[in-house]
Amino acid sequence: MSDRTPRTERGERQERRPRPSRVERERDKLDQPQEQRARVLPRFSFSQEAFGVLSEQFARLMGTPGFIIGMTVFVTIWLAWNTFLPEAQQFDPRATNYTLLTLILSLQASYAAPLILLAQNRQADRDRVALEQDRARDERNLADTEFLTREVASLRLALREQATRDFVRSELRNLLDELEDRQLLRRDDEAERPSG
Repeated sequence: MSDRTPRTERGERQERRPRPSRVERERDKLDQPQEQRARVLPRFSFSQEAFGVLSEQFARLMGTPGFIIGMTVFVTIWLAWNTFLPEAQQFDPRATNYTLLTLILSLQASYAAPLILLAQNRQADRDRVALEQDRARDERNLADTEFLTREVASLRLALREQATRDFVRSELRNLLDELEDRQLLRRDDEAERPSG
């Protein structure tokens, strides 16, 4: 029996790797599109943003007085119809405890609760983003205020070192007085010297 195991250049045996299956070979071909398999059930795609907007509109509608009044009128008519009309015309009789009305209201509540929660989550996300933006704006305003405070303080320090008009006037007066005194002294000295 001959050894057919491939060897490396140094004569060492190489390990045999199992051959990849057809599925693995097709999956490894990244440059080729995958085959589309026929779906038994259709796939629905929807925009989460559009669904979120729809849930917010529904939540806003359910929170209006018009909706509450409309539901009250609807339930009142339903109960009056199925209570006071002859049994032949009743579609949800009182004898069955208004089963259909209960089912409709339960169905409405089962859809309303998650939609309202979704609308609240979206509002909470918007509030969080607005809060972060407000915090960033407040930090920028604080940094700007601190910068302006430092600038005003440095200007005040610089102005203290600047000569004011009154200071310059007083210095000029002092110089004039000193010059006048010197001239008077010269005149006095010239007057005291013997001419000659």
